Amino acid sequence: MQAVLLPVHQELYALPVRWVREVLTAPQITPLPTAPPEFLGLFNLRGEIVPLFDTAALLGIGTIDAVAFTVVLLGPQGPAGLATTALPHRAVLDAPTGRSEHHGTAGTFRIGDRVAVLIEPSALLAPDRRLSAGSA
Repeated sequence: MQAVLLPVHQELYALPVRWVREVLTAPQITPLPTAPPEFLGLFNLRGEIVPLFDTAALLGIGTIDAVAFTVVLLGPQGPAGLATTALPHRAVLDAPTGRSEHHGTAGTFRIGDRVAVLIEPSALLAPDRRLSAGSA
């Protein structure tokens, strides 16, 4: 499977390439003060307003202090950005090597000497999931 690898701190996450629209350097973000912690704000993508999510917060592994790059995906509710801490890149995922314990993920894959966790965007960005995560 073709995937885009998203570095988040020291961990590596994979997003099936069919979900990816484009990769951007850190966009200018307009924060929303009352938004849940996993929601970093909104950014303008050539006239389209796109929500930006803290990938680490969505996965329950902390927060991203500085957005290095954004992966814009065609999410279940429309375009959405996932923040990364380093440059995303393409890779081919072979057979899964195990399960993942993070909500919104669908298994682990070996990439060289590292392990990547496959993100399932429809589960990770589900509106009911984000609302429950924000109220926890």
